[in-house]
Amino acid sequence: MRSERSGQSRDQAILVTGANGEFGHGLIRALHQAGHRHIVALDLRELDPELRPLCRDVIVGDIVDRPVLARLLAVYEIHEIFHLAALLSTRGEFTPEAAHEVNVSGTINLLQLASNQAATQGRWVKFLFPSSIAVYGIPDLETKVAADRIQSDQFLEPTTMYGCNKLACEHHGRYYARHYQQLAKDRPAHGVDFRSIRFPGVISAFTMPSGGTSDYASEMIHAAARGSAYHSFVREDTRIPFITMPDAIGALVKLAAAPHESLRRCVYDIAGFNPSAGEIAELVRDAFPNAEIDFQPDLARQRIVDSWPAEVDDAQARADWGWAPSFDLQSAFADYLVPNIREHYSS
Repeated sequence: MRSERSGQSRDQAILVTGANGEFGHGLIRALHQAGHRHIVALDLRELDPELRPLCRDVIVGDIVDRPVLARLLAVYEIHEIFHLAALLSTRGEFTPEAAHEVNVSGTINLLQLASNQAATQGRWVKFLFPSSIAVYGIPDLETKVAADRIQSDQFLEPTTMYGCNKLACEHHGRYYARHYQQLAKDRPAHGVDFRSIRFPGVISAFTMPSGGTSDYASEMIHAAARGSAYHSFVREDTRIPFITMPDAIGALVKLAAAPHESLRRCVYDIAGFNPSAGEIAELVRDAFPNAEIDFQPDLARQRIVDSWPAEVDDAQARADWGWAPSFDLQSAFADYLVPNIREHYSS
């Protein structure tokens, strides 16, 4: 483990794990813009140089490495944790045991850190956790079509290791928030304030798609922008909810800022828009008239996407903490995705 600063006193801190991903980059900028000057970034890799001035400290380390977390406990009074670090869905299917170690054991380590921080500070410690629609496991396409808008307690039988990990962490977070040390005679008065969002597919204009299960939308746009043919690995009628990266970052920041008493749940669904793969292709063709897109479904990946909802009910997020996306489908393409991706390939 390496740190860019050292000291004897415990400093106030917001911890961001997985800080060097695009979500982490955007979150650090958003927190800094909101006036936070005590961000501690944790990642397996060195943080990009342009972000270092926005952070109080940068730690290169692993969330499954207990000495890293012990140092965080000793050096900082952490009052918020944004836990973004994860081993993602496609890789998780090839290395499920490693996925469990990082995604579940690593999260429990951080929940324990938050609990210890709450005990030493005598106040609640917020724990923001990005979950996923991968927690859902709709048994077949007929059920998916009939189900319409999925409620948060339906079809929680994930078919991927990533989905299993995320659902397990939701339960662990809820346990630490509501039931941790429930039999202890001297149970602490303060603990973990666990808050989670089940994100749909997140579309970014700035990150190259890397083969993720919901990446067919991004892959279509990038392929068209660089003049390459694209063979979609899902059917034309495939439908799941999506959100833009700026809205995803904004949602996490907004949930973190919400008064605890306004939150009726630990875990919330959100969504922005839910086009079919065919509708996405048409928007791409409108923006790039020479785009070559066809549909050649990969049966294994298609089964996974078919097990996810076509639409989720985000009414509770809207009511409890004012969730509302900035982008709908049309504006996401016209104002965010197409201009930025086009600029990337023209430069």
